[in-house]
Amino acid sequence: MKALVVDDDRVLADLVAFTLRREGYQVVQAYDGPSALQRWQDEHPDIVVLDVNLPKTVPPLDGFTICQRIREQSDTPIILLTVRGEEDDIVKGLKLGADDYILKPFSPRQLVARIEAVLRRVGKPPVPTIRQLPGILFDPGRRTVQIDDSAPVSLTALESRLLDVLSLNAGQILPNETIISHVWGVEGADRDMLRQLVRRLRGKIEPDSANPRFIETVAGLGYGFKKGGGG
Repeated sequence: MKALVVDDDRVLADLVAFTLRREGYQVVQAYDGPSALQRWQDEHPDIVVLDVNLPKTVPPLDGFTICQRIREQSDTPIILLTVRGEEDDIVKGLKLGADDYILKPFSPRQLVARIEAVLRRVGKPPVPTIRQLPGILFDPGRRTVQIDDSAPVSLTALESRLLDVLSLNAGQILPNETIISHVWGVEGADRDMLRQLVRRLRGKIEPDSANPRFIETVAGLGYGFKKGGGG
């Protein structure tokens, strides 16, 4: 499943892209109107996440114009991003053919839920989520994890989100702030809460929490998932 993310705020666009990639989507990005239309024509995405307020270009191509152009040629699902309180933008976008909208600021979990809901409505099932890595089988949908040949273990929602973002980025050390953003979203948390969550997750997946096989800690930076399952 491929998503086109269009937003001139590169930090937000990168966050959205990161969120979707961790859910298994292919992601292409554009930061203005002309490149957005070109990417849509070249890449044939399954869904478009489109900011209404794009920078002025020649010819002018704001989010509404792009939405209209796409809808004239295709039934590709479109989700608009708009600033909270701009009701006229929401009404205009829906009249032009957008399938849904999300008010900024939003949490990564809200975005994924909205995308999956739109894809279900148009008959495109969300991407499979089961993830298999050396020594571990993780099912985010069911929130279960199986280590080697042991019985599946249930995870809480927060534990599942933590394992999700770490395992998708296996072999990388993710900064504490990045992990917190993707686990708690706009609700926020702190490093102590993250540390406690890591400890609880280790208690469920690590045969020896004192010598972690899967989750490694880099003091002062963050956490990572060992790509080879720690041997």
